[in-house]
Amino acid sequence: MSIAFLVTTLVVVVTPGTGVVYTLSAGLSRGARAGVVAAVGCTLGTVPHLLASVTGLAALLSASATAFRAVTYVGVGYLLYLAWSTIRDRSAFTPAADATPHSALRVIVKAVLINLLNPKPTLFFVAFLPQFVDPAGAGATRGMLAAGAVFMLLTLVVFSGYGMAAALVRDRVLARPRVTAWLRRSVAGTFVALGISLALSGR
Repeated sequence: MSIAFLVTTLVVVVTPGTGVVYTLSAGLSRGARAGVVAAVGCTLGTVPHLLASVTGLAALLSASATAFRAVTYVGVGYLLYLAWSTIRDRSAFTPAADATPHSALRVIVKAVLINLLNPKPTLFFVAFLPQFVDPAGAGATRGMLAAGAVFMLLTLVVFSGYGMAAALVRDRVLARPRVTAWLRRSVAGTFVALGISLALSGR
């Protein structure tokens, strides 16, 4: 695995997006455990995109404007739903006990859906992996899966770091009602902004 691949992948993973925002939100609202659970969910959400790129489904998605826009708008709708639920649920950003198993499952399902309903990772894998793995060469599938596994590992590590960092300042932040209200609106506004960005993004 080349240094260029690792550096490029790390830059892509660290760059804030929907997964980062959700992981930070989970860490702030429910603590370190929920932040790590959200990181796991976001990582699992990249698996279908990797498999799609390996099997060639991504090429079909890229070639079909209708299919691409359909998936995009479903993703936009889900981001807007997250924004609405964040604003509505005032109990989310309160100093409560850590999430119960049921809540943890809800966190991981939301995290998976956030990445699953975003078609950009699939196209990213299609454009990114062939630069480091020759798709026509011997062992191409194995090479792409290995590169994808590294991408997932870095995603898990970086996102877990985001979630735990958010949890560290959780009590200080949530003890201030004005900061909590501002934080809730900011998270909701970020989901809206990401949804609009996704909707307006070109192919």
